[in-house]
Amino acid sequence: MGQAMNITDSSFKIAAPLSLPEDEVQLWRVDLEAIRADESRWQELLSADEVTRASRFHFPIDRQHFVASRALLRTILAGYLCAQANHLTFSYSAKQKPSLGPPHATSGITFNLSHSGGIALYAFSHRRDLGVDVEHVRASFDVEAIARRFFSAHEQQQLFDLPPAERADAFFRCWTRKEAYVKATGDGLSLPLSQFDVSLEPGSANALVATRPDASEAQHWLLRDVSAGSGYIAALCAGGQDWKLNAWCGDQHLPTVSPRP
Repeated sequence: MGQAMNITDSSFKIAAPLSLPEDEVQLWRVDLEAIRADESRWQELLSADEVTRASRFHFPIDRQHFVASRALLRTILAGYLCAQANHLTFSYSAKQKPSLGPPHATSGITFNLSHSGGIALYAFSHRRDLGVDVEHVRASFDVEAIARRFFSAHEQQQLFDLPPAERADAFFRCWTRKEAYVKATGDGLSLPLSQFDVSLEPGSANALVATRPDASEAQHWLLRDVSAGSGYIAALCAGGQDWKLNAWCGDQHLPTVSPRP
């Protein structure tokens, strides 16, 4: 794709139509902090429902990040669809996973987004379930207590085997990988976080280690780290293992995945 997928200021241009090959997952990065000041411009792209949701934020910076993230989702989708950003509609599953609404519901384009701190990541593909999660890395919290509450026994063991100085990064690798998988499945909080295991190793070819009670479910997904920039950790999960990643920081092709027993 010739289009730059790292948006760092409000003067960006998207040249429609954007290409989205069937075998790719494309990952965009947006610097929300750099574009949030143009709030009035972004508000014009939102639906009445999105404007109402934005008005509920107590702090202006949170409202501006939300408005910018939704406007950029619409803008990028409009580039793929050759449509007007403010005319797009969305549908939501029973677990509140978003998808394109009419008249583009049959386009086959799937997407997912996540934002943390001052950035947002957006994943797009054709007819693949997607989940992406990004977190701003910080160490000012009780890593061990949260891990004991939300991580599986296998994940806790991996974490506690590490030197204390390495646990914060490992915690966020685990957290983003678990969130990306949960978002991809569309099950939301109804999927217990202890019901599947992810690897905490950096750079795992496929970080989804085990699923329960159906062990074969893990074969239907590819879960991997993606770059989000300095100070952030992120993960992407997509259905199938036959896709390659085209990311904002350059092509990151699918690593070799060993067949599962």
